[in-house]
Amino acid sequence: MLEETYYLGAYWGARREEVGECSRRAELFFHMLARCDVSLGQWYRSGRVPRGTPGHLVRTNDRGALEELFLRGRNRTDLHERVIEALGFSLDVWNQLPDAKAAKLSINCGVFSEEISNTCIVELPSQGEAVERMLSLPTLIQVLTSMVIAWDPDWGVVNTNRALMELVPRGDERTSDVGWVTYLAHRRGTVPPLPAPVRIEPVGELGMLVILTPERFTASNPEHIALGRRVHELLDRAGLLKPLPS
Repeated sequence: MLEETYYLGAYWGARREEVGECSRRAELFFHMLARCDVSLGQWYRSGRVPRGTPGHLVRTNDRGALEELFLRGRNRTDLHERVIEALGFSLDVWNQLPDAKAAKLSINCGVFSEEISNTCIVELPSQGEAVERMLSLPTLIQVLTSMVIAWDPDWGVVNTNRALMELVPRGDERTSDVGWVTYLAHRRGTVPPLPAPVRIEPVGELGMLVILTPERFTASNPEHIALGRRVHELLDRAGLLKPLPS
């Protein structure tokens, strides 16, 4: 059986932004992320690293260093290696944790292509002492809220890899999904009344969080899956799960 791992994702449609603006948002996000849990305060560049070391430390409070990493992560054509402007900038980092397997963070921003979306995704570790801290609902809400404030996405989610497959048949990858916690920007519409024990909380003036259950959501609980499908149906009927804008 597939191991159930948790992730957080924020997604938004076409938004052309220069590298300076992407770096400003990333600096803010890293600053807020470090306040969510002690294990989320130090990040390393992905890729080859010197033997016996965790890798190259990312200076997350240095906007110039973040700009350099974003520019290095631009997509290029196979022929002549020309920059593909519409695909924006990308950054992939990981976090070597002393008390858990590594968390991973991937950012793709400044994208104004009709083919792919802007994303900010955190994959949480599945083993280690830090897992229990980071999988607590208050911490997950704090991380997702940090994503929302920094990146102003159209929607976001806290979910598990197994629940993602069981809750909703996959169609257009730009269509929103429902998870343990789902964020919906106000510009997507108004959240309708939802069945208990679902809770709805605002994120400032930006949007709303839909929280399915106070206990840990898992795909192994049929009641959780049934509730997720019902909420997905109601949100979809209200037009809140439409594809991201191109």
